[in-house]
Amino acid sequence: MQVLRVNYRDTNAPADFTRSLKETGFGILTHHPIPMELVNKVYNEWKLFFASTSKFNYQFDPEKQDGYFPFGTENAKGYTAKDLKEFYHIYPWGRFPDELTGATMDLYDQILEVTSNLLEWIESNSPRHIKAHYRVPLKGMIIGSKTNLLRVIHYPPLDGTEEHSAVRAAAHEDINLITLLVAGTQPGLQVKDTNGKWHEVSSDLGSLVINAGDMLQEASSGYFPSTTHRVINPADDINNESRYSMPLFLHPRDDVMLSKNYTAREYLDERLEEIGLKS
Repeated sequence: MQVLRVNYRDTNAPADFTRSLKETGFGILTHHPIPMELVNKVYNEWKLFFASTSKFNYQFDPEKQDGYFPFGTENAKGYTAKDLKEFYHIYPWGRFPDELTGATMDLYDQILEVTSNLLEWIESNSPRHIKAHYRVPLKGMIIGSKTNLLRVIHYPPLDGTEEHSAVRAAAHEDINLITLLVAGTQPGLQVKDTNGKWHEVSSDLGSLVINAGDMLQEASSGYFPSTTHRVINPADDINNESRYSMPLFLHPRDDVMLSKNYTAREYLDERLEEIGLKS
């Protein structure tokens, strides 16, 4: 399984990226416009936040889904063991920690601009019979969306008290259209091929990892696969350090018809119940 590394500035980038997304569900972008100085600043601010007790002042709202989600909140669909992580949900309209600067929202805006461009790439390079399934142009699906979500994740070091079957992020697929992941601070991301074999996704700092989500799979009638992926536990004490990552989950407006079966809101609510974040 070969997840392509695509130079964002290359003239063939739109076609190469879309081909990788079709064949593997993933693509890696290099030479993108998001400055690493900003990424590092945001990571450093959130490291301090997760290490503080002030995070508990922003406990998540089960209905709105914004705020801080404590360690052991979420499980992947089909799993009972909780993932070994804590995280914070950031929406432009949601609560944001007073302790942080505006760097995170600057990063949010820049990531959103890149993902919007990627939707244009995907649609322009979709075969005609697949484009016919899009009830709304892909870029148009996100206009006015209030559910585009930046999730800042902290995977703490293991301390030996974890449930035997628990991992940092159990095997799952993403709910949304596409996910753009700013490279994590430690390795561990793996993707599963059609034969059930797991592969490391190389993501050095400075690259972006993008994957197709369930909503794009639904909207494209299965043409773009929402590929199963996971974050594994450190293999040894040397690598048993905190891991941080920042995925942006790109969501359509609630009223967008993904297919004859679902609106985006119906699809999202069904999946949030499955992973234990909504009842």
